[in-house]
Amino acid sequence: MRTRVLAIQYVKSIPRWLLLKTLGRTFTSLATSPLGVMQQREVPEPRLPNLHWVRIRPILSGICGSDLASITAEGSPFFAPLTSFPFTFGHEVVGRVEEVGSEVQGVRVGERVVIEPALHCGVRGIDPPCTPCQEGLYGNCVNVTAGDISPGIQTGYCRDTGGGWSTSLVAHQVQLHRVPETLTDEEAVLAEPFACALHAALAPPALEGNVLVLGCGTMGLLTIAALKATRPGVSVVAVAKHSHQQKLASELGADVIVPAGRNALKELCRISGASQHQAEIGPPTILGGFPAVFDCVGSPRSLDESLRLTRSQGHTMLVGMPAIPRTVDWTTIWYKELHVRGAYAYGQENLPGGRERTFGLALRLMEQRRVNLGRLVTHRFPLAEYRQAVRTALLTGPFGSVKTVFSVS
Repeated sequence: MRTRVLAIQYVKSIPRWLLLKTLGRTFTSLATSPLGVMQQREVPEPRLPNLHWVRIRPILSGICGSDLASITAEGSPFFAPLTSFPFTFGHEVVGRVEEVGSEVQGVRVGERVVIEPALHCGVRGIDPPCTPCQEGLYGNCVNVTAGDISPGIQTGYCRDTGGGWSTSLVAHQVQLHRVPETLTDEEAVLAEPFACALHAALAPPALEGNVLVLGCGTMGLLTIAALKATRPGVSVVAVAKHSHQQKLASELGADVIVPAGRNALKELCRISGASQHQAEIGPPTILGGFPAVFDCVGSPRSLDESLRLTRSQGHTMLVGMPAIPRTVDWTTIWYKELHVRGAYAYGQENLPGGRERTFGLALRLMEQRRVNLGRLVTHRFPLAEYRQAVRTALLTGPFGSVKTVFSVS
């Protein structure tokens, strides 16, 4: 008889999904109610798929924007065929190793680790690896439905691995990074989203002068920290909606804070030296702008504004999960000849000293105290309070939340 563990799972149900899709925006509490797709269950403990895997007991596990998009049915269907159900949520994880397979090397029971959740060729036992994996672009693996485990782009979206919103999950040895002793659990649980932010910050070529970070939720704040740690020639202009976000943006190094609102566009044009030209209908046409804009919101409006605020030949980085932006005017991209690029996950980065794993860079910057991120963990909940935890993560303004986590151990 396999041990059973407590887990918060996504339970695939077309009627529930349709209910959320049609009524979720009107009745915002629907997503966290018993009528939603998120359920607490006792499930069999995940098996080690082979002798190269380890078992981990989470200490802290974060709630990510992609988790919220799944729970609220706001996400794109793009990932649906790349996912296996039911899956246990949670890909931002710091935990302790409880069991190791007999072929595992360099990992011991009791060690504190973070999980690099991408389920790429190396995790799936596929050799030779696909071209992206050979190039160190593990987040872009094309074999996420093949190999030793069920489909899933990451831990937390695959039925075989379990996830961090539970008392047990499994990971391949190549996914593990030992946590330096000097880092707190709160810092360590941010390694995954900080690696995402670093991947975005390092993507454009050499930058200098003002760059814009649009949105100061978790990813926006981490992008500010990543830019200040890796791009010494830039000044960061940040647009933040809530007062607690504005305060944290300043503490993390943003040089200029612009409150979100009706006057923000005018102020951003002033800062960047751009000019506005108002048509009879629709938002203004903006000439000039910032050399790089990091959209850390992912809404149709934020993407449209990011494109408008990027100068000709500039870079618009999609950091926030964009879903399906139906109201974006693509004329801006065409006329300004913009470089629009997604920033998904992590892998290996090209640095002045050579190539380095993004996760390793994230942990190194934290260990060297070049960033101080633990303060972003604002709320902690036990698994039993999962509905309130998700509400807190969704309603950042009323709760003053940034990163909400589950405290498992």
